[in-house]
Amino acid sequence: MPINYQEVYTQIQTIGAGAKERKKRKEEAQARAREWFAAFDSQLDLLRSKVDSARAIDPNLRCAYPLDEPLASSFDVRPASVSPTLIAADGSQINPDRHAAVQFGLVNVGAIIMKMKSAEPPQIVTDSELLFGDDLLPNGIPMSDGMVALKRDLAERKKLDDLSKEIHGPVITFTDGPIELWGMKGDDPTSYEDFIEKYKGVLSRLQSRGVITAGYVDKPSADLVVRLLEIAIADNEQIQKLREFHPLRGVSDRWLYGERENPLLKPGHRSAVFKIQSSSEKRYTGVLSLHFFYLNVGTEGHPWPVRVEIPKWVADDREKLNLLQAVLVEQCRMMGSKPYPYLLNRAHEIAVVKNEEKQQIEQLLAMELSKQGEETDSASPKQTGKDSLASGRKRYGT
Repeated sequence: MPINYQEVYTQIQTIGAGAKERKKRKEEAQARAREWFAAFDSQLDLLRSKVDSARAIDPNLRCAYPLDEPLASSFDVRPASVSPTLIAADGSQINPDRHAAVQFGLVNVGAIIMKMKSAEPPQIVTDSELLFGDDLLPNGIPMSDGMVALKRDLAERKKLDDLSKEIHGPVITFTDGPIELWGMKGDDPTSYEDFIEKYKGVLSRLQSRGVITAGYVDKPSADLVVRLLEIAIADNEQIQKLREFHPLRGVSDRWLYGERENPLLKPGHRSAVFKIQSSSEKRYTGVLSLHFFYLNVGTEGHPWPVRVEIPKWVADDREKLNLLQAVLVEQCRMMGSKPYPYLLNRAHEIAVVKNEEKQQIEQLLAMELSKQGEETDSASPKQTGKDSLASGRKRYGT
C-alpha cells in the first residue's frame, strides 16, 4: 500500500504551524548559550569543579571537560614546519542476512598513503575479510549488524597501525567518525570488550611510535560544550537531576562555533582542546584518554565547524596539535566548496562495497559450496518477494 500522503500532509501542516514558536524558543536558547559561553570563558577551575560534582552523581555524564585553554580560545592555523606522511582509512561492510540463500558477511577496508610535498603517487591498499560459518557466531551468539560495524572500525584502526610501522618521519593517521569505538555493547558484551582491548593495543602502539592519530567528525550534532554550559549554571538541586535539566535544548556545539553571522571560529581556526567526560573514561585512561577540539574548515561567510577527536598524547603535544590542524585545513581546502579531508574521501571511494559486488560474492560463494558438495539454503519467500518487487520497479521504471 502506498504512503497515505493526505495523512502525512496533515501532519506536515501541524509541524509548520509550530515553526514560529520553535524558532523563538531556539533563538532564546542560542542567545543564552552565547551569553554563558562569554561569562564562563576564563572560569576553568569553576567549570571543572561543577563537572566533577555532576560526575560524582552521574558517572555516565557526557560533556566537555575544560583543560587549560579559555572557552573562547581561537587558534589560527600555522604553516606545517615538516612534511608528514598521511594515512587515511575507511571501511564498509556486508551484514549477514538471514533471509539470503547463503549466510555471510564482509568487512572491506580501504586505505591511502600520501607523502606531503612529494612527487611520489599515493599508495592504495584494500583488505577484504569474508565472514562465514563460525565467524558469524562469536561466543555462540549470532553476529549483529552492530558487531560487524565494530569489526569494521577495528579493522580500519589496525590497518593504520600496520601501514605506519615502516614509515620514517612524522606520520598522521585519521579515520571518519569518533576516535572512540562505538557499538552495540548489549549484543555480545564479551566480544565488545575484546574489541576494545584490541583497539587500545592499536592506540598504544601508535603512541609508542609518536604517530598523530585523529577521528574526523563531519557535521557533528553533539552538545558537549553546550552541556558544559548547562552544568555551569545548574544549582545544587538541578545538579541532582541533571538528566532532566536542559535549558539549552536544541542548541548544538556546531551552531555555537559556526553561527553564520558571527562564528566563534574564523576559517582555519581551532577551538580550545577539551577532554571528553563520559562513561568511556574507565576504558581509555592515561595517554589514551579521549580529547577533542572544533575546527572551522569552511570559508569566510560559510563556516563549517567539525569535531576532531584525539588521544591525550596528541592533545599534550602542541607541535603535534598544530601539525594536525594545518594538515586537516589543507586537506579540506583541496575539496573546494565541500570541505572534507581529501584522503578520507579517497579512502571511502576505495572501501565502499556496491550492491552488485555483494550479489557477485553471494553467487561465487554459493557456486563454490555447491561444487564442494555442501548443501545451501534457499532465499526466504520474503526476500524473494523483495527481489521481485525491486526487479519490477527497475524494469518498469526505465
